[in-house]
Amino acid sequence: MAGMERRALALEQQLLKIKAHLKNDAEALSQAQTLIELSSQQQKKLQQIYSRLPSQLPGVDPMHMEVPYTSFLPPAHENGNGSAPPSSSGTPANKEKKKVGPPPKWYITSEEFASLSSYMRGRLTLDKVNGAIDEMAGFAEANAKLLRTKRQKLGDDVMERVLELREIAFNEAVKGKYFFLESDMRGQILKLDNTGKAILTILRHVGRIGEFRFGRQRAFTLSRP
Repeated sequence: MAGMERRALALEQQLLKIKAHLKNDAEALSQAQTLIELSSQQQKKLQQIYSRLPSQLPGVDPMHMEVPYTSFLPPAHENGNGSAPPSSSGTPANKEKKKVGPPPKWYITSEEFASLSSYMRGRLTLDKVNGAIDEMAGFAEANAKLLRTKRQKLGDDVMERVLELREIAFNEAVKGKYFFLESDMRGQILKLDNTGKAILTILRHVGRIGEFRFGRQRAFTLSRP
């Protein structure tokens, strides 16, 4: 009899534990259901708010956040401290309406080229390196035109590239400068080959370009020597 009572007591204790566990599960389930309901209500509110929002802010095209004109003015329009010089009338030049200037072309002089080591020059000529500078300006001008083009005039096939260019253009390292990407190097002289790499090495050495990496993409800015 004593043994049966002990087993009955043990079973009763196990039953109490099971009931307590089920009670905890039920409370947790109730809390989860409450959270789901609150989340659903919040989602409905957000959807109502979103449905009442305008497609875009007045006067702002989210896909056409143009880089300021000063981002594509050649540094020749600046004075020594990096600011725009005043006009003859005394009015600051940046308040006057100006056309966007072409990319600058700072050619290498014969003295600079002669100062390079023979290893760096290799079989390159001064004309070839300066020809590459012409091509770089063309690459940069093409990118600047894309950035200035209104979204309505852009095709779907170039939209992804434009978004990539805008992301790079607003980076502090590039902002305010003409630039081109490594993937743009498809010129007659400047290509993704050994000659192109040698030319880039020289241009970096003489301070004609700056180089920055954005993920897998490399960007080159046209720099004042």
